[in-house]
Amino acid sequence: TGLNKKDLKLPNSSIPHIYVDRGGKITFHGPGQIIFYFLINLNKNKLSIRRLVSGIENCIVMYLKNKKIIGKLKKNAPGIYVDEKKIASIGLRLKKGYTYHGLSLNVNMNLDPFLDIDPCGYKGLKMSQLEDYLPKISQSEVEKEVLEQFKFFLGHWMRNNKELGREKTSRIPIKIVPIE
Repeated sequence: TGLNKKDLKLPNSSIPHIYVDRGGKITFHGPGQIIFYFLINLNKNKLSIRRLVSGIENCIVMYLKNKKIIGKLKKNAPGIYVDEKKIASIGLRLKKGYTYHGLSLNVNMNLDPFLDIDPCGYKGLKMSQLEDYLPKISQSEVEKEVLEQFKFFLGHWMRNNKELGREKTSRIPIKIVPIE
């Protein structure tokens, strides 16, 4: 559960519940989901939090487009949606100009735990996963291809930001955290 606890519905289940210091409300993380964790100095890289969130969302939309899946964004509801169901969630935290936490992408998981919560604080929000649209997709394939989208976005941003020196444009770390 994130920092926003207003009107929070806690789950009535045996799944452990942990409070964290990221934006957003409650979500679920489990096997079959990929977590992309961003540690970025926004000030040094002249990147706004809004631009980063938009870039992350657009990377997933482009990944989905490459797979012939139509991903959409919703105003005031961060994340990526396919057929009105959320397939990827974003929860970032900004502290002293640095981001942490990131994006979770549902690949091939048990979606039932989402039924016990209001995902991201939205009552009745339905969740989906890549396996619903690409039955033979592998998690390692998704990791590799989505990372390429993130690298493209971050590289493009930095190459086109004339205020950054060339020597500072190639070292934004992206960490993949497997959930087992």
